[in-house]
Amino acid sequence: MLRFLSVLCLAAALVGCDRNVEPYVEGEQPRQPDLSAIFPEGAERAAAGDVRLPEPPQLGGRGADPSSEASPIRGVIRVADGLQERVGSGGVLFLMARSGSDGPPLAVQRIAQPGFPLEFALGPEHRMIQTLPFAGELRLTARLDSDGDAGSRTPGDLQGKAAGVHAPGATGVEIVLDEML
Repeated sequence: MLRFLSVLCLAAALVGCDRNVEPYVEGEQPRQPDLSAIFPEGAERAAAGDVRLPEPPQLGGRGADPSSEASPIRGVIRVADGLQERVGSGGVLFLMARSGSDGPPLAVQRIAQPGFPLEFALGPEHRMIQTLPFAGELRLTARLDSDGDAGSRTPGDLQGKAAGVHAPGATGVEIVLDEML
């Protein structure tokens, strides 16, 4: 019975296969596929190799990303009174800037074995995706992570956020690590 089912499945697979696989011909040269069935207009230009991609837009007048010229946000990160004993000798501080109230960070700076108070400068060089502009109203948060893994949230880790939103070039921003996970 098992052999019968195996043969039946094999036969069904062969009948159901609609791929047109031609045998290999020795010496056959690759050729441009006929794109007219998929892209009727302009396919003849593609076959002739006359396809030109549009030029990327020139940003900032010099072809540079204008946000790469944005000034960093500068400030200081402190640990709240009563939580200094939670700061060990190790750990990693993650400083993050988000353009919205939630979602992925726009920019992240990873600081190993930080000392507090810690002066920081978070700028366009810390962007997660370099094509996104470092601009607008940014919310800053910091988390002192004991295991150094940005994806984990270990009980006892400290976090805090800056009050309000800050634009690139802002100075005197203060983040207080005042919340224990």
